[in-house]
Amino acid sequence: MDGVNTVAFAEKAANARRLTVIILTYNEALHIERCIRSALRVGSEVLVVDSFSTDDTASKARALGARVLQNVWINHATQMNWALEKADIRTDWVMRLDADEFLDEILIASLATAMSDMPADVGGLEINRRIRFMGREIRHGGMAPLWVTRLWRKGWARCEARWMDEHMVLGRGNLARLPGAIIDENLNSLTWWTQKHNAYASREAVDLLDRKYSLGLAEEVADGLNRQACVKRWIKNRLYSRLPLGIRPWLYFFYRVFVRFGFLDGSRGMLFHMLQGLWYRQLVDAKVAEVEDAVLQRSCDIREAIRDVLGIDLAAATGPNGEGAA
Repeated sequence: MDGVNTVAFAEKAANARRLTVIILTYNEALHIERCIRSALRVGSEVLVVDSFSTDDTASKARALGARVLQNVWINHATQMNWALEKADIRTDWVMRLDADEFLDEILIASLATAMSDMPADVGGLEINRRIRFMGREIRHGGMAPLWVTRLWRKGWARCEARWMDEHMVLGRGNLARLPGAIIDENLNSLTWWTQKHNAYASREAVDLLDRKYSLGLAEEVADGLNRQACVKRWIKNRLYSRLPLGIRPWLYFFYRVFVRFGFLDGSRGMLFHMLQGLWYRQLVDAKVAEVEDAVLQRSCDIREAIRDVLGIDLAAATGPNGEGAA
């Protein structure tokens, strides 16, 4: 590379670093160093929004140079929107990264020049999210590629108000795609993984009950989602949710494993499809049924049943937008 090209590349890389990377955390001491070191390769600032971790997540983040804020946890949507509104972000671009994720080398290289060369009408960027489970990358079963909107111009996007399966919504501009990927690789034990998904199942049950009983908790976004998210949301709302409880997880599992060739992911991959595609969705359905049974047996309101059975107090949360967050 000659001197002129070297200077030009350096200038583009400096421009691209006008980026704040937001990481939401709770007890992520195992992952936070890997995540922050990856984020610092592309961002001018790393902002960790911690929900009062009881381990040394916050201190590790500060030691690595991240700015750390703390806010009471309600759900992902609440926490992300709180960060966007309250964190005094001063960069041109914003990126969302989960604590157990990091960027591959192709994405890091493309980010070095992408934002400085981006057309003015592009407001957000889709990035492929690749999942690794117990050391095995999941390539089949409809799990790859997973295009997610993770990078946007400051003020041009927000997180849709949902209890689960939330996406960034682009308020203006078009979406473009970047080469490379975000790698999702959680290093915790399988016991930890199942406990996390048990909590996820409660929140997804709230979303399903919200839709069924018109509780008005989750917004229905018509515009601003990326195409893949729109298609999946349509299938979930118009097809999957209308199938019988307890039966639909088996149909979905069959689709993932045989129609979308999930069996090609090997034994570890099949374990992932079994747990995430069947067990998890059966657990969601069981929680929905448990809440509905509580309504009948106790003659209580659906919101009271959600609080008593799932441990989610919708009144305290004041909805997924989190107006009541501290």
